[in-house]
Amino acid sequence: MPRVLFVLVSFLATVLASAARAEDASIPVGEPVMERPTLRCLGAYWIIRGDDNRNASIAVEYRKGGQDQWRKAMPLFRVEKGAHVAEQYGSALRVPADGWLFAGSVVMLDPDTVYEMRLTLLDPDGGSIQKVLSARTRAEPAIAKEAPRFHVVPGSGGGTGTSADPFKGVAAAQAAAKPGDMFLLHKGVYEGEFTISKSGEPSKPIVWSGAGDGEAVIDAQGGAAQRPERGISASDVHDVWFERLSVRNANWAIVAHDSARIVVRRCHLYKTDYGFTATRDTRGDVVDYFISDNLMEGPCTWPRTKGIENPRGVQISGQGHVVCYNRVRGFADGIDTFPSPNCAAIDIHNNDISECTDDGAEMDYSQRNTRNFENRYTNVFQGISEQPIFGGPVYIFRNILYNVELEVFKMHNSPSGALIFHNTAVKSGPPLVLYAGGEKVRNSVYRNNLFIGTAGNYGYECRAPMVDCDFDYDGFGGSFPTFLYWNQVRYTTMDEARAKAPVYRHAVLVDLASAFASGARPPTDAKRQCQPVDMRLSSGSAAVNAGQVLPNFNDGFAGKGPDLGAVELGDALPHYGPRPE
Repeated sequence: MPRVLFVLVSFLATVLASAARAEDASIPVGEPVMERPTLRCLGAYWIIRGDDNRNASIAVEYRKGGQDQWRKAMPLFRVEKGAHVAEQYGSALRVPADGWLFAGSVVMLDPDTVYEMRLTLLDPDGGSIQKVLSARTRAEPAIAKEAPRFHVVPGSGGGTGTSADPFKGVAAAQAAAKPGDMFLLHKGVYEGEFTISKSGEPSKPIVWSGAGDGEAVIDAQGGAAQRPERGISASDVHDVWFERLSVRNANWAIVAHDSARIVVRRCHLYKTDYGFTATRDTRGDVVDYFISDNLMEGPCTWPRTKGIENPRGVQISGQGHVVCYNRVRGFADGIDTFPSPNCAAIDIHNNDISECTDDGAEMDYSQRNTRNFENRYTNVFQGISEQPIFGGPVYIFRNILYNVELEVFKMHNSPSGALIFHNTAVKSGPPLVLYAGGEKVRNSVYRNNLFIGTAGNYGYECRAPMVDCDFDYDGFGGSFPTFLYWNQVRYTTMDEARAKAPVYRHAVLVDLASAFASGARPPTDAKRQCQPVDMRLSSGSAAVNAGQVLPNFNDGFAGKGPDLGAVELGDALPHYGPRPE
C-alpha cells in the first residue's frame, strides 16, 4: 500500500474510533438527585447520555457528616432502558431516549443523622466525574411539649376543649382546630365518619390522639353486612396525625389520598376491609407519611378458601414514606405499594405480617428505591410480589418468610429491576418456584438467600423467561430430584448447574437437619396455620460463610464470609411489629 494511502486509512480509522468513543462516553444529564430520605435509607439517581457499550459505572461511597472515612456501598443500579416508564400510570421521571437511568440506595442508616453520598461516574471511554450529595435521614415524628392540649369526649356540639368543658364530638373540635393543636379523645365511641377538613403545618401538625384513659373509638357505625365507606377521611390535607385511636366498622378505616406528612401511630384498625389507604397522588405531592406501631386486623382467615380476596392492610403510593413496626394480619395483602406518577423512596420494614390469603406484601408498581426489609411473614399464600416493577431498583432484603403456600417471590407481569438479598424462606413443597409462564423477568439479581422446602420436582423451578438476570450464591434445602429449571433447560444436580448453567455457579446445598439452631423444620401442610419460627442459623449449617460480600448490605460479618439468609450467625433477631412504649 502506498504510504500516502496508508496514512489516509490510518487517519480515517482513528477518526472513526474517536467518534465511536465519543458516542460511548458518558455525559451526565444534569446533576444527580437525592430522593426523599426515610428513617434508615437514602436513595439517589443520576441520568447520563451516551455509554452505548454499557461499560460505565457509578460507584457509591457514604459517610456520616463530619467524619473523614468513606464507606463503600453498592454501585448505582443501571436501570433497563425504558423500563422506568409506566405508560399506563404516567411516570413523572423523564429520561432521554439516548440516556440511561442509574439509581440506588444506601441502607441501614441511623435515623435523624446527616450523611454524605459520593457518586463517582467511571467510564473508560470518557465522561468520568464525581459528585457529593448530602441529606439527613428522617427522625421519628415527635409531638412538641408546648403543643396546646384540648379535651374531647363523645357527643355533639359545644365545649371549649378544657378538661372541665371538653369539646363534645370530633366535629366540634375540628371546627376549632389550628396548626399545632393536639386533641385528646377520651374513652368512648365517636359515631360516624370523621372527616378531616383542617391542615397543620410542617412543624405544627394537628394531632388527634387517644387520651389514655381507655379506648377512644372512631366507629363508622357499619354492620358486618354493609359498612360505610370510611372511618377517618384525611384526603387533600397535610400535617395531620392520628395516634392511639381505634377505628372500626368501616370499609376503609383511614383514607388519606393527595395528602402530605400524615402520621398514623399506635392505632388499632379492626372490623374493616382496608386498613390505611393512600393511593391517589394526582399532584405528585403525596410525601413523607409515617405509619408505625399499629395493629391492623382484617376479615380474611387462614387457609385461603375463597380465591383472591380484596382486603388489604396498607396501600400506599407517593414518595418518602415509612411503614414500620406494624402488626398486620387477616388481609388478602399485608402492605402494598400502589401505582401513581411517583412511587419511589418508600420503606417497609420491621413489620409482623401474617394470615394473608394473597400476598404478604406487594412492591408492585414501584419505580425506584423502594425497600422491603427486616419484615416477618407467616402464613401467606404468596410471599412478596413484584408484578410489575418499573426498572427499579426495588430492594427486598433480610426478610423471614415461614409457611408460604406457593411462590416466595411473585415475579409476574414482566418485572424489571428487583434486587433480592439475604432473605430466609421456609415452606412446604419445593423451595423456590416461579410459575409466570411467558411473562419475562428482566434485569434482576438474587444473592445470599436461603430457600428451604420439603420436597418437589425441582429446587428452583423457574417457568418465566429470564432476561439479563443474575442469580447466584443462594442456598437450597429439601428433597428434589432435579435442582434447576431455567430458560427451558434442566440441570439435574447442583454440580451440573455450577458447571453449565448461566446462573448459580456458587449455589449451596443446605442440609435441613442442621440448618437452624432452633431445629426449625418446614411445615408439612401449608394449609395449617403456623406460629412464627426462629430461623437463625446453626453454627454447623452450610449456609454459614457461604455468601458473597455486598458492601453496605452485609458489612460486619463475623466469619470468612457473610452468611446466607436473613440473620447473620450470632446476631439477634430484629424486632417485628409494634414496639414497647
